[in-house]
Amino acid sequence: MKHDSIVLFGCNNLGLDAARRLNSRQHRFILVDNDEARVRSATERGYQAVLADHRNDDALRAIGIGRDVDTIFCFFPEDSENVFLTISARALAPRLTIVSVVDSPESADKLRAAGADKIIDPYEVSGRRIYEIIKRPVIVDILDETVYGRHDLKMAEIEIPKGCCLDQRRLSELHWKERYNLVLLGVVDKALGKELRFVTGEVDYRLDAGDILVVLGPSQEIVAFKREICVN
Repeated sequence: MKHDSIVLFGCNNLGLDAARRLNSRQHRFILVDNDEARVRSATERGYQAVLADHRNDDALRAIGIGRDVDTIFCFFPEDSENVFLTISARALAPRLTIVSVVDSPESADKLRAAGADKIIDPYEVSGRRIYEIIKRPVIVDILDETVYGRHDLKMAEIEIPKGCCLDQRRLSELHWKERYNLVLLGVVDKALGKELRFVTGEVDYRLDAGDILVVLGPSQEIVAFKREICVN
């Protein structure tokens, strides 16, 4: 099975929590920091952590940037460090997926200009969460009990491989619920960009290799679906 290769920059609370939630059976990941004490603390918790200076291109290459790393997360508390890391990583790996947190909303444009694919504002996420709890507490509880992992119901991103039976098929030809016991939430159509497009009955897509499906369903059904469409 091919594992995504992920690097989490920052052995702080955010980086450690992300590492705790990643499934090591599905993702190959390491933590990286330039602070020896934080790296040691992460290692003592059982994570693979590396001491490296993210401002040094050779150090970035040594941990696989530009070679076999698929995605990096920039979790440093200072926006300037995340901007610097994003610029360096993007220069070394044009196809790398870069996700960064931002402390100040004013820094979001700098991160986008530096090459970040996705920016997470923890304050905005927390504020939205608080609003949802106040306005829709029952729905929030349902989501917490199902989608977010307390039961065997998962969301998954699945890239359609070359030669797959879904390549060149239209969504309308496939009967997701009946055939796969999965709900198709959306598609990232590579021909149209990197944005997720929610699937509705009014829109039909022709699927191509490289497109990403976002599905919801029981874990075993997701595994079976991946096996059927030959996702390694």
